This record gives sequence, C-alpha cells and structure tokens, in this order.
Amino acid sequence: MAIKPLADRVLVSPIEENQEKVGSIIIPDTAKEKPQEGKVEAVGPGKKENGHMIEPTVKVGDRVLYSKYSGTEVKQNGQEYLIVRESDILAILS
Repeated sequence: MAIKPLADRVLVSPIEENQEKVGSIIIPDTAKEKPQEGKVEAVGPGKKENGHMIEPTVKVGDRVLYSKYSGTEVKQNGQEYLIVRESDILAILS
C-alpha cells in the first residue's frame, strides 16, 4: 500500500539530525526537538482556487524545511512520514 497525498498535501520523510555527544551526556528522545527538515516522497495534484488548478511548487526528491508543529504523523512499513500542506513548507533547501 502506497501513500498518495490529496489536493495540496505533501508526504515528507523527516530527516533526523545527527546526534552529537558531548562528554558522557546523553540526551533522551523525549527531550529532543522534532525535526523540521525532510525529503519529499510524494506530492498531491494541487488545489483548485477560483476554478483554476494551482500546481504544487515542490516535487519528489526535494529537501524541504517545514513548520515545527505542522502536519500529521503517519507510519507505514516501519517508516515514519509526515503529511503536511504545501503552505506549511517554508523553504526548499538546495
């Protein structure tokens, strides 16, 4: 089963930040911040506005920066994804 976003939604695979260990201090998972960067895995067809179809700006494979508390978390085949609206994507990273 594949996840296919609808309308202006985008399926993002969050990219976890590299863990840095300073001395012998280990930060527990509950104290870590949610990632805000991810890779676009799938894109919906766009949304209709005033009778015109507005195509999405992002495409599959783009690395994006998204709002911290946006989207819906989804898990499939052990992989975690996030479904966000295109308007919640702040930037495309190069």
